[in-house]
Amino acid sequence: MQIPKVVKDLIEAFERLPGIGPKTAQRLTFYLLHVPQEMLDEFAEALQNLKKKTVLCSICFNVAETDPCPICASPGRDHKVICVVEEPLDVLAFEKNGHYNGVYHVLHGAISPLNNIGPDEIKIGELISRLRSSSYGEPKEIILATNSNMEGEATAMYIAKEISNLKSQISNLGELKITRLAHGLPIGGDVEYADEVTLQRALEGRREYEL
Repeated sequence: MQIPKVVKDLIEAFERLPGIGPKTAQRLTFYLLHVPQEMLDEFAEALQNLKKKTVLCSICFNVAETDPCPICASPGRDHKVICVVEEPLDVLAFEKNGHYNGVYHVLHGAISPLNNIGPDEIKIGELISRLRSSSYGEPKEIILATNSNMEGEATAMYIAKEISNLKSQISNLGELKITRLAHGLPIGGDVEYADEVTLQRALEGRREYEL
């Protein structure tokens, strides 16, 4: 069967998305062939606006419509507690939980030598610069909420060492506490997939990070 080029192009576009194989790409494409044109137009517009109408917050690097993002701009949040997460989806998980009132720092990845991702490829340098600056007040706690897998643990250890070095250079950071989420999260589990109770217990039972 000769597949029309436009159909083949869309199948190949879906295949480039993470977690979508050839069969899933084909099913999605042929499903879209049967929906009303109005729905397709809305879908296409949503895709076009995804990049056009979103920005990365210049403070925490979360995805938002405004800079700074609503969380960083909120006077009701505790700006002295910064939760460091790997991805914007992790912020959604914490916000859905509703038990955290601090702010965030989104790394956009984790250290992974096998994938050629080092500290410079994610937002670790920006976190250190943020701590150096007094613009946002003196932080009192950094919560390392990277995932509890090999990459997440390596990232947490690297950040903890960088912050410890920074504390030795800047006197007003002497009281800064570095904590790690408790193992209410399963080993190897991702923050974004944790249920609300598990995430709440991980937050409540967080421990001081020891190098």
